[in-house]
Amino acid sequence: MIALITFLLLLVSLAFPKIFVAEWEGPITPTAAGYVERSLKEAQEKGGSLYILILNTPGGLVESMRKIVQAFNTAPLPVVVFVYPPGARAASAGAIITIAADVAAMAPGTNIGAAHPVIAGPQRDKKNDVMLKKALEDMLAFVRAIAKEKGRNVKVIEKMVKESLSLSAEEALKKGVIDLIAYNLGDLLEKLHGRKVKKLGRVYEIKTKGKEVVKVEPLLREKILKIISNPTVAYLLLMIGFYGIFFELYNPGAVIPGVVGAISLLLGLYGLSLISVNWLALLLILLGILFFVLELITPTFGALTIGGIISLVLGSLFLIEENSPYGEIPKQLIFGVSLFSAVFFLTVGYLGIKAQRRKKITGMEAMIGEEGEAITDFKKGKGKVFVHGEIWDAYSKEDIKKGDRVKVTGIKGLRLMVEKVREDESGGAEES
Repeated sequence: MIALITFLLLLVSLAFPKIFVAEWEGPITPTAAGYVERSLKEAQEKGGSLYILILNTPGGLVESMRKIVQAFNTAPLPVVVFVYPPGARAASAGAIITIAADVAAMAPGTNIGAAHPVIAGPQRDKKNDVMLKKALEDMLAFVRAIAKEKGRNVKVIEKMVKESLSLSAEEALKKGVIDLIAYNLGDLLEKLHGRKVKKLGRVYEIKTKGKEVVKVEPLLREKILKIISNPTVAYLLLMIGFYGIFFELYNPGAVIPGVVGAISLLLGLYGLSLISVNWLALLLILLGILFFVLELITPTFGALTIGGIISLVLGSLFLIEENSPYGEIPKQLIFGVSLFSAVFFLTVGYLGIKAQRRKKITGMEAMIGEEGEAITDFKKGKGKVFVHGEIWDAYSKEDIKKGDRVKVTGIKGLRLMVEKVREDESGGAEES
């Protein structure tokens, strides 16, 4: 019975094809690729006749971009990329994703291009120059193949890659980079109706009138991954993780700081792994934290703290590569975190030293410096004294008589080391 119902529902979905609409705003990361692949697969499985990706991106990882393009090319239904809303862009990897669609559309006030590949790490290195040249040639061959397959302007698209050319929506349409301009989704659907697309050896006629539009929302997992792949969020999670674990180690048994710290640290590291980061800079941040911790263990009166500040600031500044499509960590945040770290560890270190130098108020060490009274004569340096309301065995290098005031100078085992209190130490001779 269940199988029959499922079969009937499948027939209904196939009889009334739907238009599936996905939307991605942000860098092209593995999370973006996973979302596009999943939503495109859902469109295929649920009888979709058209797939539209609304895109607004500064670019991202080449590998993730290639996965999206492959998903477009193998999907047995027309794929449309719509750069929207006005003010949005399809830059770098986003430009290649747009031109790889069966129909490329843009809203007025948007732009496309600047797809020159970059290599993470120092750029003025001879080895990196060779790698960059290889990456450039590989990307040129890739976009040429796409442009020829989709019937787009090969020379202009090559300039996007080679010369970082960027075009407005009107310029892109005029130069044959995109297929149409639409003001919004409704306008796009109207202009797509009746359009024919050749793909996978057959011709698809796009029909949009009267079709149900289904929006594919990101899963909770995808939303979380999108948030933590933001460099600022990942950086904050990293620092919260360090401090949480530090508090747990400093106060064993607190539990909550350790749990929060461990989770934050792992999320921060995972978020950074999704984007292009300088791992040497991450090591500098770790080194800075290590310097701060060592300042507490072996106080150097600020030397290690200064080293920690320098290491933390440099690591934070270089953590995200220059011109990264993911944006950069705000300088105010970096200097704020560094200043807080310096003040925090210097304060904790100062309080630790002050506590070590403070006179003990509990335990046997608290007896040192206390005064009492000899209750026996000392014979061969040994006798008994009354100190702190208790009778103690004591010894002294001085001749002490019963009734003399004595002061504790040390402890050996369960015996006190004492000396006679001079009249000047007691504030003068007692009055009679």
